[in-house]
Amino acid sequence: MKKTCTDKGNISRTFTRRGFLSTSLKAGAAAFTTGLLPNFSAKAAGQYNVLFIMVDDLRPLLGCYGHAEMHTPNIDALANRGTLFNRAYCQYPLCNPSRTSIITGLRPETTGVIDNSADFRDQLPNAVALPQRFKVHGYYTQAIGRVLHIHELQHDERAWSARSWGPRWTPIDRAKTPSWNAFDVADHELRDGQTAEKVAEVLAQIQNHPFFLSVGFYKPHLPYNAPKKYFDLYNSQTFNIHTDTTTPENAPRIAQTNWNEIRSYKDIPNGTIPISQEKILELTRAYAASVSYTDALVGRVLEQLDALNLIDNTVVALVGDHGYHLGEHGTWGKNTLFEVSTRSPLIISVPGQTYPGTKTDALVELVDIYPTLCDACQLPISSELEGISLMPIIEQPTRPWKAAAFSQLKRGNINGVSIRTEQYRYTEWGTDGRHGRELYDYDTDPNETVNIANLPENKELVAQLSEQLQLGWQAALPDVSKPIPTPQALPWDINSDGIVDLQDLVLISNNFGADTPENPKVDVNRDGSVDIIDLLIVAAHFGESDNLTAPAIHVEISQKHIRFLSEWLTEARLADDGSNVFKQGIATLERLLNIAIPDKTVLLPNFPNPFNPETWIPYDLAQDTDVNISIYNLKGEIIRKLNIGYQAAGTYRTKNRAAYWDGRNSAGEFVASGVYFYSLNTGPVKAIRRMTILK
Repeated sequence: MKKTCTDKGNISRTFTRRGFLSTSLKAGAAAFTTGLLPNFSAKAAGQYNVLFIMVDDLRPLLGCYGHAEMHTPNIDALANRGTLFNRAYCQYPLCNPSRTSIITGLRPETTGVIDNSADFRDQLPNAVALPQRFKVHGYYTQAIGRVLHIHELQHDERAWSARSWGPRWTPIDRAKTPSWNAFDVADHELRDGQTAEKVAEVLAQIQNHPFFLSVGFYKPHLPYNAPKKYFDLYNSQTFNIHTDTTTPENAPRIAQTNWNEIRSYKDIPNGTIPISQEKILELTRAYAASVSYTDALVGRVLEQLDALNLIDNTVVALVGDHGYHLGEHGTWGKNTLFEVSTRSPLIISVPGQTYPGTKTDALVELVDIYPTLCDACQLPISSELEGISLMPIIEQPTRPWKAAAFSQLKRGNINGVSIRTEQYRYTEWGTDGRHGRELYDYDTDPNETVNIANLPENKELVAQLSEQLQLGWQAALPDVSKPIPTPQALPWDINSDGIVDLQDLVLISNNFGADTPENPKVDVNRDGSVDIIDLLIVAAHFGESDNLTAPAIHVEISQKHIRFLSEWLTEARLADDGSNVFKQGIATLERLLNIAIPDKTVLLPNFPNPFNPETWIPYDLAQDTDVNISIYNLKGEIIRKLNIGYQAAGTYRTKNRAAYWDGRNSAGEFVASGVYFYSLNTGPVKAIRRMTILK
C-alpha cells in the first residue's frame, strides 16, 4: 500500500461497513425500474452528502499520479485525504457511452449507448440513474456544468431536483480557431470558471440539506484554452510521457484511431501529415495548462465546501470520463482500446476512512462508481447494477480485487473488446478476433510498442486470455468471502520501521561499495554489492507500508537530503540502462527533489557541460519569484534570453523543471563552440556562471 501526505483535521468520525456482503455481486444484466425504490422524499438522516466531479478528457497526468512536472495541488490534496485508484478503466473510451455507464451503473452492451448521439432512455426508459437514486432517498440533486453528454438528460425531473445550470455555449469554427489559447483573463471569465463560481453559490444555498451535487468541467477538452498564468507554469516544461508517434508493431490496422479531432483546428496539419515532436510538446504544454486551470477550479469548489463546514460529511469523487492520447501511437484524443485511452483518473474521499492518502493498483471500472457512492452513503445497492462497490478497497487497500477490467469500442460494423489484467492487455476485433488480436505485456513493454498476440510462444497465453474475455465481467469479480492476506515484511523497508522512506535510501547510500554492510537488507537485489540499483529498487517502492495502521508518510526534504538526491540522480543517470527499475526509481527521486524547498536561491552548473547542441540550466529558489535567465558571449553581450516567468519556491534541477536552452541565439541560429556565461536574475538574487559549447 502506498501512502502520501495527509491533510490535518479532515477525519471526524469512525468509518464502518455498510452491509456490502449483503449485496449480490454477480447479478444479471436486466434493466431496473423506479418501482424497486421506496417512494419518499423525507430528509436523509445522518448520511453523507456527495460532491461528484467529472472532468472531460482528463487523463492521469496529475501530480498525485506520479507526474511531478504537473501543477495540480488541489487534486493532489484530494488524493491525500482519499483513495487514488491507479488502475481505473472506462467501459467505452468516448464521452457519451462512458458517462452513460457511470450515471446508470450499466455497461454499454446493456444501455445500447455506443456513440455520442444515443440516449440511454430510448432503450432503458425506466432505468434509475445515479442522481435519481439519491433523489428518491431525500437528497437534493443538481447538475452544474457538463455532466452528461446529452445535456437534456441533466434536466430530467426524475433524476434532478432542479434544472441543470451551465455557462453559455458559443459554437466555434475550428477551421478558424487555434487548438489552444492563453487568455489574459481571470479564472471566472471563462466558462469553467463560471461553473466553479456557480457551484460555490449553490453549495451556500443547499448547505443545510443532504445533497448530491454533480459538477462537470469541460477543460482540458479541445481547444486548450485557459488563463495565461497557467500556461506560464509550463513555459519550459517537458513531460514524463511516451510519445512514440507510430502504432504498435504488428498491430492490426483497425486498432489505429479514426478519431483525430485536433486535425480540424487551424494550426494543425491536415490529413496524414505527422504532427512534429515540437508541436506535440507545444500541445502537451497547452493541455497541461488546461489541466492546471481545472485543478484551480476544483480547489475553488473544495475551498467553499470547507468554508461551509461540509468537508467532514461529504463524499468527494473526482473522475475523468476516459483516457486521452497526447501523441502516443500517432493519435490525439480518445476512441482507441490502448491503455492511455481507456485508463482514467479516479479519486474517492470518504469522511473518516481508515486509510486516507492511499494508492491502490486494484483493477476497477468506472461502472463501479454508482454502487460505491450509494454504499458510502448507506443507500441500498440494486442487484441490477453491473459494477460493484469499491468500499471494500477503500477500507482494506490490500484486499484482492477484480481479475480484469473490460472495455469495448466499435469501428464501423466491427466490435472491439478488450480486457486489462494485472500484467496484460488483450483485445479482439470482431467475432473470435477474426479482424485482429492484440496482446501487450506491460512488464516488458509498458508503452505498447509491439503486439505479441501472434507470436507462437504466446499461443497458450492468448487462448487463456481469450477465454477470460469471453467469460465476461461477471467471472472477473472478486470473492469478498476470502480472508484478506496478511501483509509480509517489505524487503525494501531497510530499517524495518514499517514504511519505505528517505531513511531507507540514506542507509543504502551510506553502504555503497561496502564489503560487509551494516544491514544485509541494503543489498536489495542480493547480487553481492550495494550500489545505485539497490537504491533505485527501493525508490520505486517509496511510500509503501506493510502496516495498514501506520500513519501516512510526511516527506520533509532537508538541505542534506537535497544534496543526497542530486548525487543519487547523477549516479543513476550515468548508469541508466533504460530498464523499468531505472525509470521508476529516477522518477521517484526527481519527484522528491521537486518538492524540496531550499534554504537559499542559487544558480547551479548546467548539464551537460560541455554541451552540443542543447543544455539545461538548473537552479534553486528559496521563495516564489519571477525568474529571468540570460546567455552572454565573452564580450558580455546578451545573445539569448530565456523567459521563464513566475516560479514557485523549490528546486529546478531535473530536466523537466530546469531551464532549457537549445544552443541557439535570439535569431534562431546555433552559436559557435566556445565559452559562454549564463545569469539568473530573480530580483533580490543575481548570479552568473560559465559554460562551454563543444561541437
